Formats: sequence, structure tokens, C-alpha cells
Amino acid sequence: MTPAIDAHVRLDTHPTHPSAVQAHLTGSQAHVALMALEAADWSAAATNVLVLARIDHEEPYWADAAAKHLIAEGITVEITPRLQEAIDEEWTWANYPMPWCTRSEIREVSNQAQKIHDDIRHGQLLIHAHAHDGHTTVAVGTYLHPGGKSVYLHGEDHLRQVADTFDSPAQALLAFEKAHAAEMRPGPAPLTDTERAAIEARSVFDVTTTKPEPSRPEPETVPVYLADAGNHDALLDTFLDTHGEFEKWRTWSDDTTHAIHESQTLRIERVHETPAHETAWTVAAYETPVSDRMWVLTSTGATPAPVLQDLLIHLADGDGWDTVIGAPVDEKMVTSATQPLSDAGWKHTVDGRWIRWTSPDGDAGVQFDAFAAQHASQNLATWTIWAGPGLDRPTWAITASPYTPSSLLAGLSESLAHATGTRQAQLGREHRTRLAASAPAAPAVTAGRPASRSR
Repeated sequence: MTPAIDAHVRLDTHPTHPSAVQAHLTGSQAHVALMALEAADWSAAATNVLVLARIDHEEPYWADAAAKHLIAEGITVEITPRLQEAIDEEWTWANYPMPWCTRSEIREVSNQAQKIHDDIRHGQLLIHAHAHDGHTTVAVGTYLHPGGKSVYLHGEDHLRQVADTFDSPAQALLAFEKAHAAEMRPGPAPLTDTERAAIEARSVFDVTTTKPEPSRPEPETVPVYLADAGNHDALLDTFLDTHGEFEKWRTWSDDTTHAIHESQTLRIERVHETPAHETAWTVAAYETPVSDRMWVLTSTGATPAPVLQDLLIHLADGDGWDTVIGAPVDEKMVTSATQPLSDAGWKHTVDGRWIRWTSPDGDAGVQFDAFAAQHASQNLATWTIWAGPGLDRPTWAITASPYTPSSLLAGLSESLAHATGTRQAQLGREHRTRLAASAPAAPAVTAGRPASRSR
């Protein structure tokens, strides 16, 4: 049996980077674990703190591999629940350009791209010139170790590959200039957003312990339309965990998640890190997987989580998104969609093309646009559900096109009329001052010091 080493490694998600992993080392022989992790391309970010930040978003997978290696060496490893969840997560690149690859083959392609990236970052691969070929970035460079080849690189981030090799830099540059003379630029290309994010994640940050905040007031119960937005990402994760008929897809940038029903006729798009007033959710229904939209609904980033939860529950309830294309948007349909509001005493007004229902306290409402309803084929915003100071400056809003099922709209109306949620109690001035004075300082982030310019 391998003797135990007095080193403890705690692996956790990174505090700011969406996929990076951090390792906290303790114990009299922590340096043993440190050397093992640095050999696997983890970067020191503070004393006994290392970060794994890659350009292929596969950090949880490689962190798990590192953990198994450390354990085999006799080092104690702890993996936090949130990192374990990321390790266990099954996800697929949306619109991956090599759809014939299996998940393990995709990971191998990404790892080869990571090695190229690391060779450039560590100064082992010198980039002579770059260009844009109309689709992606291409570059030419030379490995600096004895006998190193010159290479032609194609692609960016996790898709970068060695497309050709040359025996000398002169041959490589001549061939590159012949193919890309008009677009050719000296040196490496500007960093991509993904590369910049990885550099920031590897930068030095403050991991000192801060004093706890003073206790905050208990949340107050309010009408659902006044509730806090809550954690939309956690809401989507829970929905996907409990509804296996929806498959999760992520875009290359990791900014957007798609949940697609197994029938391919209902698609939910969640854009992460969206300002409160901008569209964060889009739900679209289709008659067939290749047809035009039947209807579309959007929701802004500040929409209360209970409202979104009711919406998702309705969508998951059998074929709750079906509608009848071509059926007129008539008075019966409008009445059915808004009956819960009328029953709850919401004020009903008609102003030309606009029909409105407003809450008794005036800080929420539903608006129907009769003109847009007559142009149903254009998917115009016919319904607007809002809350806040006014319809023209809402705190949050949901819009829906003409053929949005009346049962779905009625469900939202029922929620607005009767459901409640929670909102963090508004702090008094004295309490806000004490909170501000005791709040931890923002993490001290300083620029990383890469061995060379990278691209």
C-alpha cells in the first residue's frame, strides 16, 4: 500500500470563471501535491492555491482525473458537491462542426487544441503570423525545441488543429503568405474571449477569510409579481434534472443553454448573465422539427423565479405547448386567457387597439394588442405581462405571440392573480451602512504573467 502523504487537496469550482476549478492545499507535505498539479498544467494563483483554467471548458473532467492521480499517490482529496455535480454533468456542444465524433473523441480534439494553446502560452511554440481565412483564424509558427517543426494552425480555441507541418520556418512562411497574403498579419492573433477568461481565472486573487456579514432581515411575502428574480440557472437545472424528455445543449461560448424536447418541437433558450431588463428566456414551439414557429414567448432577466417555474411546469405537462395554427385570436380566447385576472378584481380597460388588465395596486398588468393579433403570421408581441413602475418602464416583462396557447396564458394569469413569492426586505439606511462597512472587499485581481504572448 502506498504510504499516506500529509497533504490535503480540496477541489472546488472557481469563484468567478464558469468552468475553471481551484485547488486549496494544506498539510506539511502540500508541496508534493503542488508539484503534481503544476505538472498537469494547474497554475499557482496564491499561496497553496492553484487554478485549472482551459480553453475547452473541460476543467471538471480533468480535475477529476487529477483527483484520481493524487489519491493513487496517497494524497487526501476532497471534492465539493458543486464541483462533483459539474464532473457528473453530461453536456454536448451545440452545432459542433464534427458531428461524427463521439463525446470522448470530441474531448480528445479539444485536448489537442489545449496542448497547442499551452505550447504557445509557455513560449514553446512561436507564432510568426496570423490571418483570417473568411471563416476562422489561421496561423503559422515554429516549435522552439531542437528539431522542432514549423506548423500551420487552423481554428480557434478548442477547435484549433495542426493542419500542416514544414521542415523550416522559411517554407512555412512562404506557403502561408501564398495562401493568405492579403489578410496576413505579423505575430499572434488577438486573444479570443475564451483565452482572456482563462488568463483572468489563472490570475492572482485574494483567498483570505473575511468577517461574516451582519444578519439580514427575513424575506417578506409578496404577490408573486413583486417577488425577487431568484436563481434562474438553478431553476433551469432543476427542471432538466426532473424532466428527462428535455435534453440540455450548450453553445460554444457557454453563454447560452438550450433545453430541447425529445420531439424537437419545443425549444427553450436561456441566456446567462443577462441584464435584468433584457431577454433572458425564449420559448418557441413548432408544428414539426423543421417548420416555422407556431408561437414564441420571451422573458426578461428579472422575471420572478416562481412565475418562470409555473411556466416551465406548464410546458412539461404533456403537450401543453400545442396550439391550432390558423385559428382566429377571438374574444373567447382572450377571455379564457385572462379570466383569473377578472375574477380577482384586476381593472379592465380598453384604449384603442390595447386591452389591459391592471392589478389593484397598479404595479403589475397584462396587455393585449388587438392589432398585432390580426397579423399572427408575423409572431408579433401580442401579449405583454409586466410588473414595476409602469408598462413603459417595467421591472420585468414577458411577451407572447398571437398563437401562444390560451391555457398557458391562463396559467400565468392565475399565478399573477393568486400566487405569492418572497422578496428580500428593504433595508433601512442604518442597516445598509453597517452591511456596506462589513462587506468583504472585492477580490484583489492582478494581471497574470504569461510566459509569452499567446493565441
